[in-house]
Order: sequence, then C-alpha cells, then structure tokens
Amino acid sequence: MTKHSGIFRQSDVGQAIADNNWVGTVPPNLEYLIVAGGGGGQTGGGGGAGGLLVGHAGITPGSSYTVTVGGGGSNGGGGQAVQGVTGTSSVFGDITATGGGGGASYNGTTTGLSGGSGGGGYNTSIGGAGTSGEGNAGSDGNSISTASGGGGGAGTIGLKPPAASTGGNGGAGIASSINGTVTTYAGGGGGGANGSAVTRSAGGVGGGGVGCIGGDALNTVGGANTGGGGGGGFYVNSDGKSGGSGIVIIRYPSYHSDPIYTTATKTNSPDAQWKIFTFTSSGSISF
Repeated sequence: MTKHSGIFRQSDVGQAIADNNWVGTVPPNLEYLIVAGGGGGQTGGGGGAGGLLVGHAGITPGSSYTVTVGGGGSNGGGGQAVQGVTGTSSVFGDITATGGGGGASYNGTTTGLSGGSGGGGYNTSIGGAGTSGEGNAGSDGNSISTASGGGGGAGTIGLKPPAASTGGNGGAGIASSINGTVTTYAGGGGGGANGSAVTRSAGGVGGGGVGCIGGDALNTVGGANTGGGGGGGFYVNSDGKSGGSGIVIIRYPSYHSDPIYTTATKTNSPDAQWKIFTFTSSGSISF
C-alpha cells in the first residue's frame, strides 16, 4: 500500500459515469482515517489520545488488507506506583497509528508515557511525548497545586494544571467528515486533582475523559471508537479510567465496485458520492 497526497477528481464523476470510465472497477486509491486506542488515565495524569492519521493510499487490484482497531489502555490496575497503560495501535494494511500514552501516577516516581499523544504528568513529573504527525505531548504536572496534567490530543497539547488545584484539561482532537458527518476524534484525558479543587478538568473534545477532583471518582473513560484518553484520578479514592478504543474509516467514490470485507459497516455519504466503510473492530478488506 502506497501513501500519497493525490485526490479524487470529484468534478469529473458525472462525466466518468457517462463515459463508463472507472465504473465497477477497483478504486486506484482511497481515503483513510486511522485512530489508535487512547491511553489509560492513572491516579494522576490524564491519558494521551490515540494517534490519528489521515491521507490517501494507492490500491492494487486483487489485494487484501488487514484492519486492526486498537483498544484503549487500562489504568494499570490502580494504585499509586503504576502508570496508566498505553493504548493499542490501529492498523490499515501497512499504515499504523500509535496508541496513546498512559498517564503518570500519584507518587511522582513515574512520568506520563509517550504515544500517539502523550499521557499527562503528576506533581513534579513530566508529560509524555507525542508522535510527530499523529498527536501532541501531555502536560507536566504542577507541584504548586499538586495536580496532574492533561493528556495530549491529536490537535493540541495537554494543558498544565492551574494554581487552583485543578487538573489540566486534555488536549483537543481533530475533526473529520470522512464518515459523512463532522466528527471529532482523539481528545486527551483531563488530569486528576486534589481535595481543594473546585472544578473538574475537561477531557479534550474528541472523546477525552474527564478528570476527578479530590478523589470523587467522577472521572470518566475515553469515548469508545474515538481514541480518547482516559480521565485521571487522585490519590487512593479514585483510580484513573481507561482510554477509548480506536476506529478505522475508509472511503472512495461510489462508482467503483464494492470490496469484500469483514466486520465493517458500509454506508453511503449523504450526497451519494462516496462508499464509506467503518471498522469499529478488527477485520479485513479485499479489492
């Protein structure tokens, strides 16, 4: 599979059909969105969003491609001495989006893990790095406010906690209309904060989980099939939450023939110009 920046000539669709060119043939290339599983929040940092990739890929007639939809990382089992777990990568053929990094733990001996986007740090620990072209870094913790950083998102970095003992918000995701509706994916998880906090940290738009305050256990998991990072907890009363699972979506002009596929849901765009195949679990597609 060859990645390239070519686009379909949609202005020529009507003429192509009139001339019976390309109709019923294997598409020469297709458009894709690949989002990996988000990282797990910990009793501290918010989980980083799963890596997000968009682009076009060339297709060889008679070829078959494996699709892997990454799962969200867990909180590592809870407790103060472990990190959140990095999400699982999502794959289309030979194109791989990297799982989001797990958040740092309360005891400050761990850091946010690197991933598609990095997990947030706690107190004096630092956030994890993002992967170039896929996502952004998680924020460092704040030793003054004893609060945790937000996990990075595909669109922006995770935010550092303000001085008022509130966890940092998760980084924002990126919007795509590949499925026919504008949808945002890969938001980072909000960081957890201590008992003097008054506001919960927000998860990044695109499925990022909310961070808790004071161990209130109201932090949330990353959104399913968004690649959102899990929300951070605080101390022993609220473990971090798991990251959200990923998703793989491909589309190509509707005048081409149908592929053979497993597990995907096929839809048509509202303007009937595109065939859209959405994978929320692992499968395959053949042309």
